[in-house]
Amino acid sequence: MKVIICGAGQVGWQIARHLSGEKNDVTIVDRDGDLIRRATDALDVQGIAGHASYPDVLERAGARDADMIIAATYSDEVNMVTCQVAHSVFAVPRKIARLRAQSYLAAIYSDLYRREHMPIDVVISPEREVANAALQRLAAPATFDTESFLRGGAQLLGITLEADCPVLNTPLRQLSELFSTLRAVVVGIRREGTLFAPEPGDQLFPDDQIYAFSHVEDVNRTLEIFGKSTKRQERVVIVGGGNVGLSVAQALERQEHRIRAKVIEHDRRRAEIAADALERTIVLNGDGLDMALLHEANIDRADAILAVTDDDKTNLLTAVRAKMAGCPMAICLVNDPSLVPLMGPLDVDAYINPRATTVSSILRHVRHGRVRGVYSIGDAEAEVLEAQVLSTSPMCGKRIANIDFPEGALVGAVQKGDKVVRPTGRTRIEEGDMVAIFALSADVPAVEQLLQVSIDFF
Repeated sequence: MKVIICGAGQVGWQIARHLSGEKNDVTIVDRDGDLIRRATDALDVQGIAGHASYPDVLERAGARDADMIIAATYSDEVNMVTCQVAHSVFAVPRKIARLRAQSYLAAIYSDLYRREHMPIDVVISPEREVANAALQRLAAPATFDTESFLRGGAQLLGITLEADCPVLNTPLRQLSELFSTLRAVVVGIRREGTLFAPEPGDQLFPDDQIYAFSHVEDVNRTLEIFGKSTKRQERVVIVGGGNVGLSVAQALERQEHRIRAKVIEHDRRRAEIAADALERTIVLNGDGLDMALLHEANIDRADAILAVTDDDKTNLLTAVRAKMAGCPMAICLVNDPSLVPLMGPLDVDAYINPRATTVSSILRHVRHGRVRGVYSIGDAEAEVLEAQVLSTSPMCGKRIANIDFPEGALVGAVQKGDKVVRPTGRTRIEEGDMVAIFALSADVPAVEQLLQVSIDFF
């Protein structure tokens, strides 16, 4: 498949890395020659230096026979014009654009993206993706990562194991025997910074970060087995009243289960906008690092703090101060992946990486056809692929134990009809089944070959 990626920043680079690693013909376009050189030196891609929206630049990038264009520059307007030129001049079949401005995303203007107007097939909003990720973290406070799969029937849970976890030093094979009715399976372990797919004989140790798939009905029981509380949250303090913080606060107001939220925003104009948009949420104008303001927001009585300003260091320091003041849980928005190792020493419970959420969302739409969902784990360390099994798939009709999975891949959940089942070696994968598979990044191409769902297959 021939793909043009416009924008060689963090998101564009990661998309290019994923797609070029799967043997697709990738060309990356950016007006910054240094970014292009970085991409072409590190990846198996072609590079074009120039303005992505210029027709002659797109022609040099091969737009006349491209299958897809992904516009992920820093400018919404450039992304929109790029898609328009790709459609009108080169008839590129599929166009994806990253848009940030909320006005472009308002539902009342959705007709703008019809083919006869501004022909964009998929609009990706980083702010909305981050807001959704934040809501998922708040919904599962005992986890550092979580995502839904198989139409909501299965949940991926990222859990940090403490010294009091009741199942430490227990082989995973024995866990399955002890909790035979538990519909959950551990698919990944991060130990001392290294993520791997465990073997049945592997044990769990303190400070391990595990990734476990659980049937949605067994999530609370799974968390309890791994030593985590399932207390529901009642009070949340949100630091940052921009697009992300406002979206989260509005979503919390719409929830059936009432959660009392307070928003702290440093910029007075943004604070006023948030106050006008929210009905039951208190908005405070001031610095989230101000301990007096945190106490005014009753941080010591809050169940969680969500720090989502546009500055990573402010988010981290705000989280640290909130924890010192007695808040039991802190979630941070962190753009710089080099800061992630600080989460443990700073006692930050969970973080949201906008790049990872945006990359996951774009890949979900790039890998169309039988792949229904893609979720990027960590700093592109692994992926979870949700796909429907085709009759032509090498795994179709086989038991899981007899399928030649790479070492870094494990089946996390299987959906047969409307029923989600815990996979075992005896589970037979049949045509039409939906599977969720955890795979280390290096093993993703091999898993896609097993599924016969690599995008060039279609």
